[in-house]
Amino acid sequence: MGLQSIEARRGEAARLLVEIGGIVSPSGAERERAEAVAEVMRRIGLADVRVDASTNAVGVVHGRSGRALVFVSTLDDLATVAEHQRARGAPPQVAGDRVVGPGTNTSSITVAMLEAARAWVESGLEPEHDLVFAAVAEEETGLTGMKALFQEYGDRAVGFVDILGDGRSISYGALSIHWWRVVGTGPPGHSLNGGLPNVNQGLARAADRILTWAGQVQDPERRTVVNVAMLRSGEVFNHKPPEGWFSLDLRSLDGGVVLEMEDEVRRILAGVTAETGIALEIEPFQITPGGQIPGFRNSPLVTVAEGAARSLGLDPTLGNAGSSNMNVPMGSGVPAIGLGGERGGERGFAGEWADIPAMIRSTKLVFLLAASLGTAG
Repeated sequence: MGLQSIEARRGEAARLLVEIGGIVSPSGAERERAEAVAEVMRRIGLADVRVDASTNAVGVVHGRSGRALVFVSTLDDLATVAEHQRARGAPPQVAGDRVVGPGTNTSSITVAMLEAARAWVESGLEPEHDLVFAAVAEEETGLTGMKALFQEYGDRAVGFVDILGDGRSISYGALSIHWWRVVGTGPPGHSLNGGLPNVNQGLARAADRILTWAGQVQDPERRTVVNVAMLRSGEVFNHKPPEGWFSLDLRSLDGGVVLEMEDEVRRILAGVTAETGIALEIEPFQITPGGQIPGFRNSPLVTVAEGAARSLGLDPTLGNAGSSNMNVPMGSGVPAIGLGGERGGERGFAGEWADIPAMIRSTKLVFLLAASLGTAG
């Protein structure tokens, strides 16, 4: 019944994506899209619908157990998507099996979640656990919305399901990804009388030592990576700058390894400071938690998702290196999965589009997970 109603609403779902995806919603400015999503939730008949202080749009189907199964989609777009939306000056359009226009790719997942919630309400089924449907803000800039949602539901969640695609891939573990800025400060001066100390010497020596050391610790099997990607200092040829910085990307499947690498970076920086007279400090830029739960690959949350994807004709690949909203609960040891796969193409470009059949598969998958996991005791 539920799957049939989802299929029958294919056209309405595409038109809803035109509406939701056409709203400009760069990370940190999602309010208008959040309010639109909340209004759809009210029309569907979800309970306790609100846009919270973090600009998450949340609605609930109440169960009996006091626990919750939480479905998550992403409200925000890349800044480039917003630029293309403004340049286009027109809403997306339905073209065959696609909804074409910037803003449609990521929003197709929110529409899939809303359509699954609609099918559930119309089915008249009563869940054992609360079914929470949440479109969260600032996924692109620090997982801010997800962190707020986790504070509300983490202590009573049977699991979180991060909807990213149609289920062709399923993540059951999360990378720890810590981004830092290494900031150097020292005395400024003109080239004629500048001399040493020089911020650039300290930064260059530190970056060189970190990257040389990286060769000893990088491990493809554990996805352990050390990278310096950006270096910034100075504005003119004939002065030495008072300040500069470089980026530092530390990541691993093992969060403890990331912490150990941070300690080693601090040791390297202290040594370079002693040698060059340049003060070097690390400042957090974006800390994405991660985690692995022993035995979680064979848990009901993962195996039911795998089985549901197969029932829709997919052959999902499974992995433990997720990097999305699911990282927040996994970083605290709370079960979460990420549903990856198809949803469209050219995200971040003027020709962005969403695949309607993939959106319908995502809708069916969310409905099946709600039916299987939300009614389990």
